[in-house]
Amino acid sequence: MFDIAQNSLYAMAFTIVVLVISTLIYQYKKVKNPNKDFNELGLRIKSWWWMIAIVFLALSISLKSALIFFAFLSFLALKEFLSIVSVRYVDRRAIFWAYLSIPLQYYWISIGWYGMFIIFIPVYLFLFIPIRLVLIGETNGFIKSASIIQWATMLTVFSISHIAYLMALPVHNSLAGNIGSVLFLLIMTQFNDVSQYVFGKLFGKHKIIPKVSPNKTWEGFLGGVFSVTLISGIIAPYLTPLDMYYGFIAGFIISCIGFFGDVVISSVKRDIGIKDTGTFIPGHGGILDRIDSLMYTAPAFFHFLYYVSY
Repeated sequence: MFDIAQNSLYAMAFTIVVLVISTLIYQYKKVKNPNKDFNELGLRIKSWWWMIAIVFLALSISLKSALIFFAFLSFLALKEFLSIVSVRYVDRRAIFWAYLSIPLQYYWISIGWYGMFIIFIPVYLFLFIPIRLVLIGETNGFIKSASIIQWATMLTVFSISHIAYLMALPVHNSLAGNIGSVLFLLIMTQFNDVSQYVFGKLFGKHKIIPKVSPNKTWEGFLGGVFSVTLISGIIAPYLTPLDMYYGFIAGFIISCIGFFGDVVISSVKRDIGIKDTGTFIPGHGGILDRIDSLMYTAPAFFHFLYYVSY
């Protein structure tokens, strides 16, 4: 079992305090405005309690529990992705190998085989999936099927597995411990989503890509970038091996890349014609709705941290 390092414990405690404050604000609004419907807000906060509790528990027990949790998250995300896109019935034989990549990808992390971890999916699996589709013998829709299976696996398995590998890296900040960098990534990614939403609501006038996401504005984007970059520089030395200077850069990367993760999944939903990718998380939608930004920020932050600190 991990001994939760001091700064990581503080980060967890701060997150819980924020949730408590949010819950109290919700209850206050509900009492003061009995005629307004706050059910969706209530569902969102309740879901956040469950999500935070599960994530913190998985991170706190051991590396094995964290690997199992993120592997299961990859499974749910891949399953949800493949459930909303159009695939051929015969593709199930190739999809089987996409699911099989999950335990293998996380096994490479468990034994610390970085070389295989980094090339297994984007090289070997990407080469194998078209071969398996060829053996099926159905050429009609071949390119579409190969692309969907490869991209779905890239986002939901390869990208998400980078979060787990952060815990397997050598500890260079003893006060942050094994989970400090993970907490930093998760908190900053979610803070980026909230910041861009709030700044967009308060000051948003100039839309960035209205055909993809009408609510995204330059004011929201820039406000989020500034906020996340600033806060990241302040807290990075406490939760990661990065100093303040590199913390600012990490925050800038997370805020920019997180925006694109959000709008990429928005593009998928608009192409398919759906509002949410699922109903798995009450008040939030599906798994992909909640981790859209994280699928982009996780590999970007991991490789920046790995290059700078390891």
